Amino acid sequence: MLKYIVAAMLGVIFARPALAEELIMVKSQRSAPETLDRLQKIVKDDGFFIVARVPHSEAAKGAGLTLRPTELMIFGKPQSGTPLMVCDQRAGIDLPLRALAWEDGAKQVWLAMVDPHVLKQRYSLGAECDGVIDRMTTTVRAFLADATAS
Repeated sequence: MLKYIVAAMLGVIFARPALAEELIMVKSQRSAPETLDRLQKIVKDDGFFIVARVPHSEAAKGAGLTLRPTELMIFGKPQSGTPLMVCDQRAGIDLPLRALAWEDGAKQVWLAMVDPHVLKQRYSLGAECDGVIDRMTTTVRAFLADATAS
């Protein structure tokens, strides 16, 4: 139980609410945990480290509440995140990266991450940071596509 509390606290510490239109969302044919397991393998194979997995639905169960399968993964790689912080250190509040897998009311599983172009707008980054944002967007889209591929 303590590990769920610590994981939930990490999620709160690193969290910044994202608006639905700020997310890149992809449907998955796997369960939420299986989708995140697949994403975890993909990002680790690409040199990213896993900061935490926050099993929101398990934590809810521990609190006597019901939540459809929902799990967050926090992961990063300095070679990927630092260039964004060089553009504007405030972007560190949005790093490491986060991915959320959940099952909606229709039993459809989704995997989502914040669209890096939102960070360009959020921090008013200039054209000199376009390459950083474009590389991050390509990486995020590839991770989502690979983790949800059939």
